[in-house]
Amino acid sequence: MNIFHYNTDIGEVGIAEQDGKLTNIFFEADPVPVGAVVQETQAIREAHRQLARYFAGELREFSLPLAPQGTQFLRAVWDQLRAVAYGQTATYSQIAQRAGNPRAIRAVGLACARNPLPLVIPCHRILGSSGKLTGYRGGLALKQRLLEMEKQHADISLRTG
Repeated sequence: MNIFHYNTDIGEVGIAEQDGKLTNIFFEADPVPVGAVVQETQAIREAHRQLARYFAGELREFSLPLAPQGTQFLRAVWDQLRAVAYGQTATYSQIAQRAGNPRAIRAVGLACARNPLPLVIPCHRILGSSGKLTGYRGGLALKQRLLEMEKQHADISLRTG
């Protein structure tokens, strides 16, 4: 695994790839895997470029080769998370239904917690059934900030579009 860290609008972010595909995004407080090689590769540079465009409100959907590791259920949930549009939110219950297991609400929460590619697989867009913010690996303040940023950029494009 190759990893490289960048300073971004949300602090230091580590981007990891293996065989040209993104495997992980790490926030500042996340531990870096033992044995990871600190090396900026083409795939990592492109992910950083797209993240910078996302933070600037210029990119709504990432187009990166991804290789998140997880069970079939985890990958099904992560696919559903990617289907939640920029500036929109969904609940854990809605994601469980879309993933084909309506009673797996807590398992969806666990899948969000295990999401190796936050931001690119937008688990920050998932809310509790009451619409409240619930856990986020980067912290609830970051989750709120990302949601507000997306809403602001989506509102601007509606007014100017």
